[in-house]
Amino acid sequence: MRGINTIKKSVCFCLLIVCFFSALLPAQEALKSAEEEYYDFLALRGISSRPYLNYRTLSDSSWTLDPNASHPWQAQNLGITRQLSNNVSLRVYGPDLFASYNTAAPYGQNDGALWQGKGFNSSLTGGARLEAWGFEATFKPQLALSQNLEFEIMPSAYTSKYGYFWGDHTSGADAPQRFGDKPIIAFDWGDTELRYTWKNLTIGFGTQSVWLGPSYLNSMLHSNNAPTYPKLDIGLRRQPVTLPFINWYLGDVEARIWVGQLTESAYFDNDPSNDHTMFHGFSFAYAPSLLPGLTLFVNRVCLVAWEWENLKYILPSKDNTVEDQKMSFGASWVFPQVGFEVYGELGLDDFVPHGAAGYQRYPLHTMTYTAGLKKTITIVAARNVYGNLFFEWNSMEMSQDFQFQWPYSPYFHHNVTHGYTNRGQWLG
Repeated sequence: MRGINTIKKSVCFCLLIVCFFSALLPAQEALKSAEEEYYDFLALRGISSRPYLNYRTLSDSSWTLDPNASHPWQAQNLGITRQLSNNVSLRVYGPDLFASYNTAAPYGQNDGALWQGKGFNSSLTGGARLEAWGFEATFKPQLALSQNLEFEIMPSAYTSKYGYFWGDHTSGADAPQRFGDKPIIAFDWGDTELRYTWKNLTIGFGTQSVWLGPSYLNSMLHSNNAPTYPKLDIGLRRQPVTLPFINWYLGDVEARIWVGQLTESAYFDNDPSNDHTMFHGFSFAYAPSLLPGLTLFVNRVCLVAWEWENLKYILPSKDNTVEDQKMSFGASWVFPQVGFEVYGELGLDDFVPHGAAGYQRYPLHTMTYTAGLKKTITIVAARNVYGNLFFEWNSMEMSQDFQFQWPYSPYFHHNVTHGYTNRGQWLG
């Protein structure tokens, strides 16, 4: 215990040192941060362009502005990259301090390792990224605190009395209603990562959170809602495609594939053989040149037991006896002339009975969907006061044909008893 406490103190000390030096330099944009959302607001107005199409992490969220355009926060410092030499630069993140208080029950989302229980909750993030000759070394951990006061919970369906109230060990989810009966102090590596990029080809290893799809609040397959997990990814960042010889621009493409390790919480079962789950992800997006502002995308994820032989499931498979596959596809369309965006995403989980013919009988089998829109508004132009209107509709309910079969959730599966979670929190 003394060794563990020493490690925790050392990590906290390093985090405080980073945050101290961060205070000397302006903050940079980060996933779902105020700065990133401001840049996205500018993208709706045509002043900036999204550096990604569908797959988004801190490293992929590197924005540029039209130098000839004015914008509301132009006089503000939105972040600085310190050029240490011709090939070496430094970016500093944070420190960012978040706090909340829940009076009756837990509530919170898209907050990483923080579980916002009843009572006081807080998280501190900060760090830096060093870039040199195509390499990026990012250190941006998260320290989370939850008072975790007592509240009334439903009877648990699992070994721990704090476990989820629905399902069981054969088909359920590692999603505790409460994380024990004591205050929680959690350290998470957050957006820490080592990456190498050549032109737009990139490979990285780390724990950066991934946001998939165009949703603003509720990502269907992946967000920064849960603690981070170690993963290896390789792919192509947003890249223009031009036909050779005739110089015909076809549009932009983006692709990413990754493998990661999910971990069980302490409130699920006492079986050490299933403590880890292998996570496979694939993302592809295309923005056609003939329809400016339109982005088409498809995402596929697969959960399977943590065994090296299961690396083969990084490719799609029809063997649904040991794995749990999910996919989504959709589109978003930005109209910068009027500061407007509309988007939609359709999700599928599990195979429809009777093959292709089954879709005629069960067209909504395991189907989920999201629809939304964004609109920039001018409140007081003379004082540079603007805003965004958001609307998002998410449907993750059980399809009608399942009402007469067995309890179902798109985040449950009998092959992966943890459900779609990491360390007890939902990935999507």
